[in-house]
Amino acid sequence: MRSIPYQPFLLRLLHGLNAILVFGAFITGFLVYDSWDGRWGGLGLSAANRNLIDIHGTFGFLLLFILIAFAIYSVRVGRHRLAAKNSLSKLRNVGKPSWWVALHRIANTVILLAAGLAVITGKFQDENWLPQGQMNQPAYFLHLTAWILIGLALAFHLLLSAKVGGIPLWQSMFQTGYRSPESPKLWPQKIQEWFRHPHW
Repeated sequence: MRSIPYQPFLLRLLHGLNAILVFGAFITGFLVYDSWDGRWGGLGLSAANRNLIDIHGTFGFLLLFILIAFAIYSVRVGRHRLAAKNSLSKLRNVGKPSWWVALHRIANTVILLAAGLAVITGKFQDENWLPQGQMNQPAYFLHLTAWILIGLALAFHLLLSAKVGGIPLWQSMFQTGYRSPESPKLWPQKIQEWFRHPHW
């Protein structure tokens, strides 16, 4: 049985907050689509409700700040978890470990980009569009596209995480302990040092 790997505390914190908000936005986004639009089919889970739009918008507003922090962390510290220049070439090695790792990194990158697209296009939404039946606004269509990409990428992310790291990798993201150098008490000092010496 594989041992549970240690994940950086800040990664777990940002990943957890990001996951909660993305899932919340995804679910409420589907309910908004299901109740107001449904052009590609729906489940009829809820009646058209203006409050759903407001709740979805709240998730999107909160996600903006967490996503920015998570994106900065991912690019600066977690680059090895994102798609690299050689990721596409490794896709030729079908079935090999490098192929699975490349797919996992691509899925991680797609989630980050799709969430960014969803947040950006969400800021261009008018909350009156759906109640007024304006379903063909470009920003809304892009928002729907981002929502679909997030759903697909999330499914691949979970499946590929299990394939690449097994259940222990999933478990590692739910650990609550941290090492002394990662103590939140040291974060203000580290942030100041980062601004003084960004090392891009």
